[in-house]
Amino acid sequence: MTKNLGQKTLVLIASDHAGFDLKQFVIENFSNSQNYILEDLGCESAEKSVDYPDFAQKLSKEIIAKKANFGILICGSGIGISIAANRFKEIRAALCMNENMAELSRKHNNANVICLGSRLTAPNVALELIKTFLMTEFENGRHENRVKKLSQ
Repeated sequence: MTKNLGQKTLVLIASDHAGFDLKQFVIENFSNSQNYILEDLGCESAEKSVDYPDFAQKLSKEIIAKKANFGILICGSGIGISIAANRFKEIRAALCMNENMAELSRKHNNANVICLGSRLTAPNVALELIKTFLMTEFENGRHENRVKKLSQ
């Protein structure tokens, strides 16, 4: 169940210190006309080193608790934070580097968290990846049983 704020859907976003600047760019430039509102779960600055597993855990637990259906996680490469999020049974975190990956992660894998690498993804590209991810529906069908096996 997605938490709706009026007609807008809540999406959680978090990063470590390496992903902070890209996270802030996304928050500042994400179009509210897309019917989504972002809720920032941290971190608070790029200056103080923090551990990405802590923020992956915080966001993952909120999704598992049904506070939101979708999340955005950002670290330097996107790899570590995606590994950390995928340790949670109900989380399907996808590291996406292009729009095709973002689209397929939703269509075929029903990903509920998009992970981005701030050192590898240009800010405007990140916005397009997030938009594609959020606007793409899961296809179900032949993919449904495969996705169910991911949580077993």
